[in-house]
Amino acid sequence: MAEPLRRARALLLAGVAAAYLAAFASLYVQVPGLYGRDGILPARRVLRLSGKGLWEQLRDFPTLLWLGPSLGLDTELAMELLCLLGVLCSFGALLLEPLRDSLLFALLWVLYLSLYQVGQVFLYFQWDSLLLEAGFLAVLVAPLHLLSGGAPAWRPHDGVTFWLMRWLLFRLMFASGVVKLTSRCPTWWGLTALTYHYETQCIPTPAAWFAHQLPVWFQKLSVVATYVIEVAVPVLFFAPIRRLRLFSFYSQVLLQVLIILTGNYNFFNMLTIVLAFSLLDEEHVGRTTGRSKRKSTGSWPPSLGSFLSVLLELSTYSLLLYWSIQYFGMEINWEKRLLESKVAFTYHEFTTWLRAVTLPLVGLAFLSLSWEILAAMYRCACVRGCFWKLWATLQWVVFATAAMGVFAISLVPFTYIEQESHGKLWPGLHQAFGTVQRLQLVNSYGLFRRMTGVGGRPEVVLEGSYDGQSWTEIEFMYKPGNVSRAPPVVAPHQPRLDWQMWFAALGHHSSSPWFGSFVHRLLQGQEDVIRLLQVDESRYPFSARPPVYIRAQLYKYWFTSSTEGSHSWWRRQWVQEFFPTVSLGDPTLENLLHQHGLKDKTPSRRPLAAVLPRVLQWLRQLCRPVPGPTIIWSLYLVVATACLLRALRRQRRGGGPPTRHKGPRRGDPADRGGAEKNGHVRRREPQERGESRACGGTEGCGDGRGDGRHGTKRKK
Repeated sequence: MAEPLRRARALLLAGVAAAYLAAFASLYVQVPGLYGRDGILPARRVLRLSGKGLWEQLRDFPTLLWLGPSLGLDTELAMELLCLLGVLCSFGALLLEPLRDSLLFALLWVLYLSLYQVGQVFLYFQWDSLLLEAGFLAVLVAPLHLLSGGAPAWRPHDGVTFWLMRWLLFRLMFASGVVKLTSRCPTWWGLTALTYHYETQCIPTPAAWFAHQLPVWFQKLSVVATYVIEVAVPVLFFAPIRRLRLFSFYSQVLLQVLIILTGNYNFFNMLTIVLAFSLLDEEHVGRTTGRSKRKSTGSWPPSLGSFLSVLLELSTYSLLLYWSIQYFGMEINWEKRLLESKVAFTYHEFTTWLRAVTLPLVGLAFLSLSWEILAAMYRCACVRGCFWKLWATLQWVVFATAAMGVFAISLVPFTYIEQESHGKLWPGLHQAFGTVQRLQLVNSYGLFRRMTGVGGRPEVVLEGSYDGQSWTEIEFMYKPGNVSRAPPVVAPHQPRLDWQMWFAALGHHSSSPWFGSFVHRLLQGQEDVIRLLQVDESRYPFSARPPVYIRAQLYKYWFTSSTEGSHSWWRRQWVQEFFPTVSLGDPTLENLLHQHGLKDKTPSRRPLAAVLPRVLQWLRQLCRPVPGPTIIWSLYLVVATACLLRALRRQRRGGGPPTRHKGPRRGDPADRGGAEKNGHVRRREPQERGESRACGGTEGCGDGRGDGRHGTKRKK
């Protein structure tokens, strides 16, 4: 049986808390400008009272914002309160391991879901859905000890819920790789996608400019590596050999780190790496952190099992390499001294293969989950004591049923990648998915489906004027504008207005109804909206007086070449007018606002007589001049400093990393890091002199089983 997943679970839960912290803090600084009473898309438009009772409103539209009026808060202040509560809870969970509790993660999930419900277009990104799904699974993975008063390090059924994180990672990566080919995008099929990606992504980093200068053959090879990591390697998530799972883990981490270095994708890549922690085991995490108690020993000659394991592992690597060469036509051009590659299969061949493997992959995942459930059942059977055995079995039934339910419902969005397989699913699964779809428990994924900006990066540039003759460009903090300004590094903060400006540039302004409201707020000189563009108002060209006229121009942007010798990062070319010249009261602007229901009367501001609204306003004034990335990294720095001080304090007390010694044999409860109690593994207190006995001396019987009775044996 596998070892307990205590450290891997703690690492994963800390990572989910870190992603929540970035998401809540990033959204908090943008709430007034995006959703405030004078924001671009006021959230009050979504939460309109219908005369229904509170429970009916929560059933039809599940969000805690319905409770705002009872607290004396309007919708904007209620959203700020939820964000602050989310920041506080996730910060506590990241800082203190005892707070990584199921109840706390349930609260974090409810808070973010409440904000997601009113987030409209600015909160409908795949990583928001991913965070909600991962956050819901964290509720199942995290221990429940705040109410019980205990702190079990591990439970017999933890491997089952931990597996769900692995399944989520598989769906995310496999679908992201498949949709690149099912989209028939010529750049993905021609392996030239990365020659455009670095300059056309929403907010590139300075490293993206350097990556863009790499030779074309290397960019093509990088696309091949992306396909291998996203399509072929995820199958190894369910491999029975731990070294294959570790190989798949480091492959995913490598891809995500490279994306982090070249693009600002907020908390998405960090959360993907966190999900990859589900591929780790206790022994590997212990060795990485220097806390492994097991001394690695090699025996010669190796056993038959070890020999077959190594043989299967080498065969897997050989097949990956062979298939990569075979299906991507990889060959060395000795004359040009480069590695050439091309797609060596057709779209029909790929769809035929996808149709053939989709349901077998579901079967493979089902077998993997079934093995985890059976292993957990065996660990429950090893719990000593009738009462604790019954209690462990009851928990196993509940969590195994929940895991099977989540897995079954997730098949509906997963099979979106292949419609024939999707149609073969049991109709009851479709009905169940439709019931829980609004809760974002399971979702479909598929990132970078098509490569945009092949003919140049489209970019919308706003211009303002007082007389309609002399125009001044309005700069954003993050998105490209001034060609001489270096690309920023803003992750894990997500400037959501900048992201929507990127999407707006891909089509006509009528496809982005919020754009008219955005222009209207700038003409009004609304400070909260202006701070979405520039936190430092002195950098906003119309800080003294709002512009009388505003228009928007469409440009094409390209990275400069290293051979040009230019000091600019970008070069650009004017394409056409994106949004006509408008002013306050202009019929064109008024019609757009009325058409999309954005021209309503701003409600009068409530008097801040209560304490809570005044505290929220004070906190808002305190954070107003601080950019989002600064706030997030300051919180991370506080956590890192506290952890460092805690480690130094342990070292001063003589509690440094344990020295390697010959520990107890595998399967002994002492090898699990502590004695057992109530069916859970708990940490051994220093004063305990005895050792628990393993169940029958069989490996795996110490995995979270016990009845509270400790067999003791005095040392000789």
